Amino acid sequence: MAEKNVRHIMGLSGGKDSTALALYLKDKVPDIEYFFCDTHKELPETYAYLRRLEILLGKKIVFLEDKRGFDHWLDVFGGFLPSAQARWCTRKLKIIPLEKYVGEVDAISYIALRADEDRVGYISTKPNIKPVFPFMNNGLVKKDIFRIIEESGIGMPDYYSWRSRSGCYFCFFQRKIEWVRLSEIHPDLFEKAVRYELEHVDGRKYFWNEDESLLDLIARKDRIVSDYKKAMSLKKKDFPNRPLVEVLESVLDDENDDLCFVCNL
Repeated sequence: MAEKNVRHIMGLSGGKDSTALALYLKDKVPDIEYFFCDTHKELPETYAYLRRLEILLGKKIVFLEDKRGFDHWLDVFGGFLPSAQARWCTRKLKIIPLEKYVGEVDAISYIALRADEDRVGYISTKPNIKPVFPFMNNGLVKKDIFRIIEESGIGMPDYYSWRSRSGCYFCFFQRKIEWVRLSEIHPDLFEKAVRYELEHVDGRKYFWNEDESLLDLIARKDRIVSDYKKAMSLKKKDFPNRPLVEVLESVLDDENDDLCFVCNL
C-alpha cells in the first residue's frame, strides 16, 4: 500500500502522557488522527481536559464508542463486574471500537510509553496496525512529559489533585484512597459505583475491590486517609521540589502498579 494511504492514529486517555505525546506530534505528524475511546463512564474532569486539548491541537478529537454501552455488556456478562482478571470493559468498550475505526487500512499507532517505563501498552493483534513509541525511541522520560505539559500551557488534568491516572470513575484499579476521594469529590458517582455492587436480581455479590465492598471501605475511611497522609509525608522527603502529582503517583504505584494501559497512558 502506498505511504499516502497509511493512516496515522493516536489514542488519548485524558492523562498526562498521552496529552504530552499529542502535543509532541502535533507539528511532526500533521495528518495524525487523535481519538478517545469513550465509555460514557469517565470523570467530568477528563471530558473538560479533552476539550481544552482540542483547542491546543487545533483539531477535533474523534470520540469512539460502543453505542450499546457498559450496562449492556454488564447484562451480557450476567452482572459480573469487570476486574483485573476479567477486563471485558477494555475489550468491548475500547479495543473493539478502535479496531473497527481503523478497519483494514494500514495504520501507524503512536503510543505514549516513556523511555523510563518498564511496561507494555496495548498493541493490536491486527497486522495492519503498526505500533510506534516516539518517547521510548527518542529517550523522553517523565521530566520531559512535565516540561511539554508546562510549556504548552494546558496544565495538568484537575483530577490529578486526588487521582493518579485517568479512567472510568469506577475503575477497579483505583486505590483505596482514590475511592475515598471519589466519595468526597463526586459523591453521585461514588453512589452509582456502590449501586453496581448492590443491585443484582439474583442476590450475588460483586465488588470493585476483590477484598471488600465500597460500603465496607468507606466505613474505615479515616484509617485509609491517615495511612495515605503518612505515605505522602515520607515520599515528599524522597521527592523534594517535585510536582505533587509525581509524589502522588509514587505513593499509589507502591500500592498497585498493575494497570490497564489502554485507559491510563
